[in-house]
Amino acid sequence: MSILIVVPVYKPNAGEWKVWVDAVCEQSVTASVLVIDSGSPADVLKIAQEAGFSIHEISVANFNHGGTRQFAVDSNPDFGVIVFLTQDAILVTPDSISNLLEVFASDDVGAAYGRQLPRPTAGLIEAHARLFNYPASSHVCDFGDAASMGIKAAFMSNSFAAYRTEVLADVGGFPSDVILGEDTIVAAKMLLAGWKVAYQAEAQVYHSHDYSHLQELRRYFDIGVMHARESWMLDAFGAPEGEGGRFVYSELRYLLKNNPWLVPSAVLRTMLKYLGYRLGRKETYFPLWVKRMLSMHTGYWK
Repeated sequence: MSILIVVPVYKPNAGEWKVWVDAVCEQSVTASVLVIDSGSPADVLKIAQEAGFSIHEISVANFNHGGTRQFAVDSNPDFGVIVFLTQDAILVTPDSISNLLEVFASDDVGAAYGRQLPRPTAGLIEAHARLFNYPASSHVCDFGDAASMGIKAAFMSNSFAAYRTEVLADVGGFPSDVILGEDTIVAAKMLLAGWKVAYQAEAQVYHSHDYSHLQELRRYFDIGVMHARESWMLDAFGAPEGEGGRFVYSELRYLLKNNPWLVPSAVLRTMLKYLGYRLGRKETYFPLWVKRMLSMHTGYWK
């Protein structure tokens, strides 16, 4: 099975990028690597070139979460599986990718994603988000799991995921123009088409974010926009509020046990997330300048 690793890159810190490149080069599987770069400095590109990676450059204005990934797929039709990573997702062990690919031994699995561990420097709120969404046990979902899991059955992550290319093509590939969530959209289409999506807890990366309160609002505004524009997902799998409630309950328990002083911050974050999400669901009522102000991915609003 031929493997391609694809990473969209935008001006990373050279030292951090070198850590990412070294982790990929240490993997136990043989794979080609394609870097889709948007304006990174020469020292960053040199690190990739010296590692033997292919580089394709695009402008920042032409980047789109779905369209750029589909370009990588369309440009490399001879690979059986494509692994997508982000530049800030650091592979934990040399077997991280091989562990992720193990699920494709089952012919009915169309895609898989790995476990994201919090960065070593992560705070409690940042760490809990990863521990909640990426548990220690693996599982495989089909559409029947939507009855108990809701939209969580179609959960996927573009930071560390692999797709069987023939299945990706069968469901129409990544959407050409989407604000975010291209991974979840594809996973939902695969489940609806009868394929399975796997979570591999043994395939691990370090990847988490220390979002500010305002960034949380903006991120959830974008999620709301995606759900409004892809309403078929909620029709098929159900609204996300139930999963959100479980997250809040888990987070409060976690913080009360480890640092109760963080509870007010977590409560405020929850309120801002919900506000951002509801505003995103109503984005058609807002002028373009307001959407740009509320959005984390401002480049999407052309």
